[in-house]
Formats: sequence, C-alpha cells, structure tokens
Amino acid sequence: MRIGGLGWEDPLSVLGIAPARQRSLTEEGFKMIRDLLRHYPRRHEDRTRFPSFPPSEPDQALCLRGKVVETKTSYFGRRCQFTLTLAETSDGARGPTVRCRWFNLRYLSKILQAGQDLVIYGRARAMKKGGLVFDHPDFEVLETDAPESELIHLNRIAPIYPSIGPWSPRSLRRLIFDVLARLEDTSLPQLRPHANTPATDLTTAQALRAIHFPSTWEELESARAQLAGEELFEMQCVLARQRQRQSSGAAPRITRESATLSNFVKNLPYQLTGAQRRVLTHIFDDLARGCPMNRLLHGDVGSGKTIVAVTAMVGAFAAGHSAALMAPTQVLAHQHYENFQRLLAPLGIPVVLRTAARKEKSAPDGPRLVIGTHALLFAPELLGRPALVVIDEQHKFGVRQRAKLSAQSPHPHVLVMSATPIPRTLALTLYGDLDISLLDEMPPGRSPVRTLVRAHEKWSEAAAFLRKQLDEGRQAYLVYPVIEEGKRKELKAATTEFSKWSELLAPHRCALLHGRLEAEEKEAIMQSFRSGETRALISTTVIEVGVDVANASILLVENAERFGLAQLHQLRGRVGRGSEKSWCVLLAGKEAGEKLERLAILEKASDGFTIAEADLELRGPGDLLGTEQTGLPPVRLAKLPRDLALLEQARKEARQILAEDPELSDHTLLRERLAVWEKRLFAGVA
Repeated sequence: MRIGGLGWEDPLSVLGIAPARQRSLTEEGFKMIRDLLRHYPRRHEDRTRFPSFPPSEPDQALCLRGKVVETKTSYFGRRCQFTLTLAETSDGARGPTVRCRWFNLRYLSKILQAGQDLVIYGRARAMKKGGLVFDHPDFEVLETDAPESELIHLNRIAPIYPSIGPWSPRSLRRLIFDVLARLEDTSLPQLRPHANTPATDLTTAQALRAIHFPSTWEELESARAQLAGEELFEMQCVLARQRQRQSSGAAPRITRESATLSNFVKNLPYQLTGAQRRVLTHIFDDLARGCPMNRLLHGDVGSGKTIVAVTAMVGAFAAGHSAALMAPTQVLAHQHYENFQRLLAPLGIPVVLRTAARKEKSAPDGPRLVIGTHALLFAPELLGRPALVVIDEQHKFGVRQRAKLSAQSPHPHVLVMSATPIPRTLALTLYGDLDISLLDEMPPGRSPVRTLVRAHEKWSEAAAFLRKQLDEGRQAYLVYPVIEEGKRKELKAATTEFSKWSELLAPHRCALLHGRLEAEEKEAIMQSFRSGETRALISTTVIEVGVDVANASILLVENAERFGLAQLHQLRGRVGRGSEKSWCVLLAGKEAGEKLERLAILEKASDGFTIAEADLELRGPGDLLGTEQTGLPPVRLAKLPRDLALLEQARKEARQILAEDPELSDHTLLRERLAVWEKRLFAGVA
C-alpha cells in the first residue's frame, strides 16, 4: 500500500470507510479503487449558474435551484403523495414557484423540509389549474452552512452518479472527488500502446479525472471519447484474440466439386440470387482452406439465408462429413427438419431431428445432417462430430457459445446466421471474431407487406379487418408482449386475449402458442397452423424467427410500443411469404403516447438495415450489445453508432498488435488483462 497516495489496484479498505457502508459497496461488486472510479456519472448538471424558473412548460429537462417554502403529505387509502413548493430566490426575495410531487415515497417527508436549499432536475409540465409541476424529479439538498463543500457540489459541472445502496449521488460525488485527489496517475494501467486516441490529446489519467469532474463541456466530451476508445480497444483485443484462436488448427477440406451438390442446386425449384451465389463462393472458399471457417451470414428477413446454409451442408455431406444446424427454438428446428426432408429426401441424404421432444434412438450410420436446437451444443452425444455447424439466429448465440465450438477437436467449420439486420457498428463490435457476408438481394416472388400503425382506439376496426382476412381464407398471427397478466395491467397478455379472440373469430379455429408449453404441444400447434386447420395463432414472440406459413397474410401486434423496431421488423417477416397481399397492423397501448411516432418509421421503411440503424439510434446499444452476458469487457461510455470511427480505429489497432506480436510478449499488461477476460469468456467451456 502506498503512503499518502492511492493506486488503481488498491482495495477500498484503504479509504477508511465505515464497515457497513463499505460492505454495501462490496456487495455491489465495488472492491478496488478501479471499480469505484469506473462508476461513471449517468449525466452532468451545469451548476455554474441556474436558469430562472420558467413561466410555461419547457421542452427539455431543467436543473433548478430554489428554497423549499412548503411541504405536504396527502393520503389516498394505502397510497400517498408528497408535495413541496420550491421558490426561486434572489437576494433573499421570493420569486416564482414550482411544485414537485412524489408518489408512495413516505420517507421523503423526513428528508425534505421547509427552509432547505434544494437543487432539482427533471421535466416540468403544466397543470390544469395553472403553474408547473415536476413529477419524481431528482433532487439534492444543499448544505448552505458548509461553503467548502460547494466547490464539489456547486459552481461547477457536477457529476450525477447512480446510487449504490446507502450511497447517494451526493455522497458518491464527495467520495470520488477525495479519491481522485489522492490518486497517483502513474498507477493507472496503459493497455493501449498509444497514450491517446485520434479524437483527443488527453492521457488516460487526465480523461479519468475529466469524466468525473470536467472543467468544460468540451473537456467532458474529449474525456468520454478517450475512455470510450479504450473500452472498445480492450473489447476488440479479446475478439481479435478469439479470431486468432479460432483460425488456428486444422479442419476438414470441403470443396464444391461433387455430383451430389451439383444435382441439389440444379433441382432447386428456383434460381439462386446473385447475392446467394456470391456468398456461397465465400463459404466454399473458406471450407476448402483446411483451417476452420468462422463466418457470419446476415441479411434481411426473407433474403434466403436458409437455402445457403442447406447448400453448404450438402457440400459437407458430399465430401463425406456430417453437418449440423442449431435453431433457437424447437418450433423452428422442427420446421427446418420438414423443409430439409422435402429438399433432400429425393437425393437420399439422411436428415435427423434431435430436440428435447424428439431424440431418435437409431441414427443412420455414416455422414448425415442433424437438425436441433442450440441445446445440441451441450449434448455432444447428440451433436456428434460434424465438420460444419450452422447456427441459426446468431443474436441468441453469443461469443461464449462460439468459443465452446472452437474448443472442440477437430475444429468444426462454423457458419452463423442472423435474420436480424445488424448495423455496421454492432457487426464490428459483437462479431469481431467472424468474417461477415451479407445477403443484400431479395428472391423474386415475395409479396410486399403493408404496415399500419394504429392507436388503441382503433382496436375494433383492426379486429374487423382481421376477421375479413380469415373469411377470405387467409391465416393470421396475433402477437402479445407477455404470456400472462402481471403487475403492469396496461400490457395485454396472450393467455387472456386468447379467450376473447376464440369467441370473436368463431368458427375459425384459434390456438395459443408461447414458450412455457411442452415441446410436443408446441409442435402439434404449429403443425395444425401449417396445415391450415388452425386459422389464427395467438402467440408471444416465440414465432419471431423462421416460422414460414405462406397462407398467413396478416400480423397483428398489440402493445407494439413495447417492442424494438428491429424486433417488429423481424415479426413482420412472418407474413408476405406467399403471393397474396399481406398486412402488418401495429396496435399501440393506451399509454403509448409519443412512442407512436417511433412506430411510424415502420410504415415508411421496409429495409431492415435502415430500421436497425434507427433502432440503435433510438434505444442505444444497451441490450443490443449485451456484453455482460457474453463475457466481453463492458462498454459503458461508447455511443454507437456515433463512435464508429473510434470502434474502427480500436479494431485496426487490436488486429495489428496481434499480427505483429501474437503472444503479446512485448505487451505484458495487455496480455494479463486479456487473460482475465478470456477466463470469463471460456468459463464452462470444455
């Protein structure tokens, strides 16, 4: 331990925090100084000067300072409302006021009292009887009798931190300020060979201080760019190392010169598109090299990814090897099995289905094609040792699972597919260990899908339109965000709505499909829908991917605002698979409000990549990245797609370093750091 100063790797115990409060940090994963300093502010407030209280409803969130002149707690049965009146003060004189309200937070009456100096942050709205009200604003009580603390909490661009147990944003601000004052800059790790990114001339130490307590807004953005670039660099190093590992070793050589493969392509009921032929050239070039292929195939809904996968698998079979396809659901696995059987039975190519619902006891000897779910990865006795593994719906199968495949010996070739269009920024981030092929051409003959966005008041009209489609011989999907009603009563549930639709659409037969049903039951329901016996399928997003029923011409999604745009586009791909005109009706919930405007993007855009970029802009990378679930380093500060240049630079640097120094002999700190992440990445990988 250092005398006086603090080091990046020092434990928090050196700070002398009270045991109970330190325990609260430890329980949330804060054990070292580095963990605390990576607890970045969720936003900053300009407290160098405060605006005057607005006379009318503002169009943005405000940070105001005033004095509490009145508080009141009102009770409504078991519920309560705490209200305070905040007045603007100038030279001791009382000015305009606003009201602040919190619901069912009884403890606030003990914290907030008349006479206090208060800073609030939030959105104000006009009340019917006049005046402005802030509902549940962030707040901070200022200590006017401690002027030295105002150097931290006032007269600056103040960081606002996410609370940690008993640690309020204010107390965290004080703690982190004190830690930074004692931090020795030389203790900070320098993983990146260059001290700063092309976007900034700050060092890592300067950026770390500025991300918490910036002097200017420009310095804050420079700090964010610097630290975001370092986050992305660390992630790209992990992915580049994984790519390096996956490409090593030997794999079976598979060529496309075979009579079986030629006959298969010649007997297809349609011509392959130019994009499909181009991608197959990439794939067979990889398969013929003798080292493992690791390729991502992505394209819009209906672009023909599955037939590309089948062709590659037939090539493996023709070369004397087995191949396997893993689907995310048993419903989709069974559908793939039926389609493969129809295409391959005339050629005498054996196809085996293996899911929890169906495990064939006697498999054919010799090479075969195995169809199953992602669970096959954890059942080697069912998967066997295929030369080629195709993974359908890559976004449900992450880096850790790919690592498990690459750990097998001999290495299989791996082709992963996604029907979810992936913006370039996410493709570079999540799939840096893969080569990428794009299907950017749609097969002819698909019916365009017209999308209609409607408010909840139009439910009856939508229901009548759906009934008309069924009367004309078509079939329909009705999708809901949840299976059963829960605490959020505004969300409609599939099980509840099923009874209503069964009665409304009679005598047309309805069925209910969701993820909690037994595998045999799901299979029977889908078979009934494919045959046309069931006319309307009330479902959750279990039908999101791959389900292919040409007679289904209408998709109705309720509470559509609860879904991302890319997911709605994916759902929309369930219709328009035949020659009949098809419709997608997006019904918003009662509380959708301004989210209706977001849904309107789908009325105008049919290109999945345009929609995916819009979704990324609106929602941020958050769940789309999902790095905490992959075992990859977390991305806290990077903003995609805005930081595409930082991402591409990080990717270039990571690959260059590993190309020049594969064992990282001259980059000891980076090697040690990557070893930590690789241990997490390969956790549970045999």
